[in-house]
Amino acid sequence: MQGFAGFMWLLSVALILFSGFALIDAAVRREDAYRAADKQSKAFWLIILGLAFVVNLIFNILSFLPIIGLIATIVYMVDVRPALRGLSGGGRTRRGGSSSDGPYGPYNGGR
Repeated sequence: MQGFAGFMWLLSVALILFSGFALIDAAVRREDAYRAADKQSKAFWLIILGLAFVVNLIFNILSFLPIIGLIATIVYMVDVRPALRGLSGGGRTRRGGSSSDGPYGPYNGGR
């Protein structure tokens, strides 16, 4: 039983860190990026993710409310965050390019 309790504690800490990261990420994004990505407003996501973070701090992981907070955090991370990063150029760029890139761009084999 002690092993299960330790596992649930680790899962709870991971959930708190996950929702905290999403909250911080939502806070540092620009307000106009939310409108340009056709997503809910920045204030909406800050409220939802802030509530999810607080609920994860207060309630046990086996309660109903942390599960709702987890769903909201996952929606932000897989839908809203990539859209915002795509607008702001937050994606990773490769340095050096492809192996078929020439000095003026990609080499297409004379086509």
